[in-house]
Amino acid sequence: MNKYLEQLVELSKFDKQIDEFTPRIENVEKAYKAIQDECNELSEKIGELEDEMNELRSQKSGTNAHIAEFSAKIKEVAKKSGSAKSEKEVKALSLEEDIAKEQLEAANEEIARLEKLIDNKNSQKDELGAKKSELETNLSKIESEISSQLEAIEKERAEVYAKKEKLVGQMNQKILTFYEKIRKWAHNTAVVPVKKQACYGCFMQINDKTFSAVVRGEDIITCPHCGRILFKEKVEA
Repeated sequence: MNKYLEQLVELSKFDKQIDEFTPRIENVEKAYKAIQDECNELSEKIGELEDEMNELRSQKSGTNAHIAEFSAKIKEVAKKSGSAKSEKEVKALSLEEDIAKEQLEAANEEIARLEKLIDNKNSQKDELGAKKSELETNLSKIESEISSQLEAIEKERAEVYAKKEKLVGQMNQKILTFYEKIRKWAHNTAVVPVKKQACYGCFMQINDKTFSAVVRGEDIITCPHCGRILFKEKVEA
């Protein structure tokens, strides 16, 4: 294999490694973001529960005001009953008292219902709050772990970049431009091996003449079907 072809094979490997760093970084950041999103989601749910409890407390306050009104009404009717002068007036006051007592009973039942709802939602809030607190406690630890992972990936990427830059500096610029032109559309398959007399970029069979030229490795040969640069992998002893 000639020098220029060896350089192209090595360069394509560096480019492939470099391109693989992006999804690796994204996966690490995605894992951290998932935990952050869960914390934010819990905060939203806790906020919603607080709003719902405030609404229920407002309803409870209004019902308590009605209870005070009904209690005052019962006392007022009782006072009037003591000074009633006719049976008709007594019956009217008695009916008024019964209605006020029914309203008071219904209001007390409503208070009990609202308190039960508030307690239930408060329990949900406490449960979510405990879960959120646990996540936040672990978040700093996870953040440190993720930071270490990203640092290791960045270090590895910098090393590959340095190797690539050194290689590019030694390459023929015309050949480099030719490679970059193919890479624009072929991406990480700009330089591919030939296996079983087929291009491993488009997987089409190549003719004997082209295959022989690839095996010799004396020139830079491209696939007659797709235009990728071809090479024959060395067989390990």
